[in-house]
Amino acid sequence: MQYKVNLENIGIVLVEPQIPENIGSVARAMNNMGLTRLVVVNPKNCDLSRVLKTATGSSIDIIEEMEVYDDLLEAIGRFQYVVGTTARIGALRPALTRPRELAQELIPISQENLVALMFGPEDRGLSNDELRYCYTIGTIPTGRFSSLNLAHAVLIFCYEIFMVTRETEPEPIPRMANKFELEGMYEHLKQVLTKIGFIDPQNPEHWMLNIRRFLSQRPLRARDVRIIRGICRQIDWYTGQINKQKKP
Repeated sequence: MQYKVNLENIGIVLVEPQIPENIGSVARAMNNMGLTRLVVVNPKNCDLSRVLKTATGSSIDIIEEMEVYDDLLEAIGRFQYVVGTTARIGALRPALTRPRELAQELIPISQENLVALMFGPEDRGLSNDELRYCYTIGTIPTGRFSSLNLAHAVLIFCYEIFMVTRETEPEPIPRMANKFELEGMYEHLKQVLTKIGFIDPQNPEHWMLNIRRFLSQRPLRARDVRIIRGICRQIDWYTGQINKQKKP
């Protein structure tokens, strides 16, 4: 028996797309490969008459069901596994994977978890701040010119996800913590670690980036998040008791 990615649990997230026709072309690319969930965050222009020019045929159904948000975290909050995409690599962008490798990884993850594939604006791509929400970062190998049309990049990822199969039954990964749960945990960690002097209050996000990388080495379940936040609450309580004893 062959096992595939659960396409119903895969969402394409477009962050601040600038050209309406590109949104329609993305919907068509998704429709070609059997994906239906499209999320758009803070579009610069969402003129539906222009969007529908390129979302031909049954791709219009995807546009009609499209989710539109003003805030990125609100848009991806329900997803348990978020993948960023970029053509730019560097020290601040580790954990890079290629579409075909990513597709294999998504077989077990997608069985019980919602997965978001996030694409940035046409002119600059995803920022480091936006990529910090991601478990991993996908990049498409190219020749001398690395910039791809938005819909072309989406199509390549969707094609690999649609095509990948595994002959042996994958062991499903249980429900992971979603981004709402994870970001609440990271904010709690930042407050507590700043309080005890573990991270520099002048530049906490730099230190938190390393902590995010460390904790992203394995998928965190909701139970794991509750344990970490329980530790944070205990540290809060303990430091509060120490401060009370120091007061005259």
